[in-house]
Amino acid sequence: MSMEQQAADLREEGNALNEMLKTLVPEDWSRNTPFKAWTVNEVMQHLHQGDWMKVLTMKDSDAYLAAAASRRAARERNDGSSGLEEHGFEAKEGQALREQWYAYFQEMCDLMAASDPKRRVKWAGPDMSIRMAATARQMETWAHGQDIYDLLRRPRAHTDRIKNIAVLGVKTYGWTFANRGEDVPGPQPYVKLTAPSGALWDWGDPDDGNKVEGSALEFCQVVTQGRNVADVNLTVVGEPATKWMAIAQCFAGPVNDPPAPGHRAWD
Repeated sequence: MSMEQQAADLREEGNALNEMLKTLVPEDWSRNTPFKAWTVNEVMQHLHQGDWMKVLTMKDSDAYLAAAASRRAARERNDGSSGLEEHGFEAKEGQALREQWYAYFQEMCDLMAASDPKRRVKWAGPDMSIRMAATARQMETWAHGQDIYDLLRRPRAHTDRIKNIAVLGVKTYGWTFANRGEDVPGPQPYVKLTAPSGALWDWGDPDDGNKVEGSALEFCQVVTQGRNVADVNLTVVGEPATKWMAIAQCFAGPVNDPPAPGHRAWD
C-alpha cells in the first residue's frame, strides 16, 4: 500500500468521525463513554493531544522531545495538567474542540501524505516510521470513535480501511505479551478474517489447531480492547490464540486489560 493511500485511509477515518461529532448536542459532550468512564470531551481531548504531538514530532523533533518530557513530569505530579500547556497545546470543549481537533488532524494527514513512509520520527518508546505512525493514528481514531458510538448506541458503517488496524493487531502479537513481561507463546496463530466487503484476509500458515478466525470488525474490536473476546463470535483455537485474545493490546503504553465480559457487548 502506498503512503498516499495509507494517509487517505487515515483521513477518511477522521472525516467520518468528524461528521458524526457534528450531530452531538451540547449535553452529549459531558456524558461518560464506556472507555474508563471518560466523557466525550475527555476522549476527544485525548485524541487531539495525540494528533498534536504527532504533528509536532514530524515538524520539530527537538520540540517534541521537550514537550514529551513535560508531559511525563505532569503525569508524575498528577496535578491534572497535561504538561503541554507551556508548549502551546490547548484543548477546548464541545464543538469548538471538534473544530480544533479536526484542523490538527488534517494537518497531520497532509504531512504524512507528503512524507517518505520509511522516515522515522520520535515517539513514546522506540522511534517509528511514518507508515506505522499513520496506522497507529488510524487505529486510535477508529477505536476512540467507537467509544462515542457505543455511548450513543448508534450504528456505524465500516469499510475495508479497517484492514490497517487488523494488520496492526496481527503485528503486535508479540508486543501484547512482552509489554506484560511474559514469554511470547509460539507459534503465532494463523489469522483468517472476513472484511466488511466480504473479502478474505489472512496472515500466517493455515493451522486448524492454532487460529483466530471470523469477522475482521470483531478482531479489530478485540485487539483495540473495545470488546471482550467473550462478547464476539470469533473462533479462537489453541493455547497461543486463546492467551492472545484474552489480553490483546495493539496500542503502545502501559498494560491495559480489556473490558469485562458484557461491559461493551452492544453491537
